[in-house]
Amino acid sequence: MFVSFEGIDGSGKSTQLVLLREVLEQRGHTVVTIREPGATLLSESIREILLSTKQTITPTAELLLFSAARTQLVEKVIQPTLERGSFILCDRYVDSTTAYQGYGRMLDLESVRLCNRMATKGVMPDVTFFIDVGFEQAQQRMQFDSSVGDPDRMERSGRDFFERVRNGYLAIAIDEPHRFVVIDGLRERSEIHDDIVSSLQQRSAFSI
Repeated sequence: MFVSFEGIDGSGKSTQLVLLREVLEQRGHTVVTIREPGATLLSESIREILLSTKQTITPTAELLLFSAARTQLVEKVIQPTLERGSFILCDRYVDSTTAYQGYGRMLDLESVRLCNRMATKGVMPDVTFFIDVGFEQAQQRMQFDSSVGDPDRMERSGRDFFERVRNGYLAIAIDEPHRFVVIDGLRERSEIHDDIVSSLQQRSAFSI
């Protein structure tokens, strides 16, 4: 089963991915966790370019770099993992591109969707959890998280950008209610975790 986690920076999605992995492993499942962009040598190299504050990147170049990293990840990691029947938990996937580059950078949405289709080759998550928090709350969390360093290039995009990104995620949720699950990210992490596990258990096609 393929599960992805989405949210603006500071939403807590990475924490929820780890908590779900622990539950699945305790129940005897083989779990592979990955992040986007990343998980392959090429994708990690592209990640360094995308997050570096040493250069500017045009919105279209940004879109194509994310897509290149993704297609490498799909072919080298995601498809083989799913063929083995393992769980795969992904910290960001294609919805990030729609929300960040489509809505956030205001690129043509049809062009973004075309890039997404090419990059994923139709490989989509069975379920996507969007941990929904506002910009202010996300910023406060990042300020109090000692493990967070200086803001990267994406994190420096500003309030208006991240508000467009959040609205983009909510638009995706309306378009794809069968896959996209919106989770209130302002509650305690244990409550959020319980909601995620419950949601998976309620999907009759999935056994965890």
